[in-house]
Amino acid sequence: MENGDWSKKEFLAYVLLYAAHCNYFEDSKELNFILSKIDDATFHKIHTDVVMDSEVTKLKKIQQYTFENKLSQTEKETILKDIKQVFFADGTVDLIEKELFATLKKIFS
Repeated sequence: MENGDWSKKEFLAYVLLYAAHCNYFEDSKELNFILSKIDDATFHKIHTDVVMDSEVTKLKKIQQYTFENKLSQTEKETILKDIKQVFFADGTVDLIEKELFATLKKIFS
């Protein structure tokens, strides 16, 4: 799926699933949090893209969507807060998650 035709809900799903998958292990608590934010159909529609896309592609898709859709500062802050909640859902934040958060924070600034 190209990100040019994503809805806001699909974009959120992509970003949150990327956060959960960044260390190649999706904890059930992380997935449950994501499912509290998005519906099952959107989750399944986006999940395969997240798993199959390279790291570079994921970041480019997020950058492109953010640029093209001119997210407000409030929207960006909400997404970053949700990303933190994904990372903390399993009770720990590893180095890969910290590095990804720093990168996404730059994209959303």
